[in-house]
Amino acid sequence: MDLKADSEDLDYARPAPIEVFASRSTLHGISHMFTYERMCVKRSLWILFFLGSVGVLALVCVDRVHLYFQYPHITKLDEVAAPLMEFPAVTFCNLNAFRFSRVTRNDLYHAGELLALLNGRYEIRDPHLVEEHVLEVLKERADFDNYKPRPFNMREFYDRTGHDIKDMLLSCYYRGMECSAEYFKV
Repeated sequence: MDLKADSEDLDYARPAPIEVFASRSTLHGISHMFTYERMCVKRSLWILFFLGSVGVLALVCVDRVHLYFQYPHITKLDEVAAPLMEFPAVTFCNLNAFRFSRVTRNDLYHAGELLALLNGRYEIRDPHLVEEHVLEVLKERADFDNYKPRPFNMREFYDRTGHDIKDMLLSCYYRGMECSAEYFKV
């Protein structure tokens, strides 16, 4: 077998014609634009529609980029004068719903899986993601060998481990007067 003869039969220097690419491509319409047929009305229409679509796409893109660089903004403000307003409603959102320092061994036993701290086998879930000092405390509280659980009350758990407004409120002023945690209610 002569390798030189085989390699001479194939012409690697010349690329495949665009018609071959177009017939195998999934780009919509390209197979109709580049065909082996001579120039016809169908081929001309496909080229015209394709170029028109590309042109409209370019115009829309340029328009959107131009609008972006104008930095438009709309501000709508309705002002209502009220001679005497009551203390407004304020919402504090804390993504950390519970204070870990207040979670007990009994809480972990009953709600550890719900808190995503333990798995279904009462083992620490993803210990490699937990900070070292927290992991030590968690290991101590999650040691359920010879542990007899007490009844669990979810309401009491929320009240005990939830955040306290006295710890979160750093300063508060309303109508020039200082306000405190007593102004807020749950």
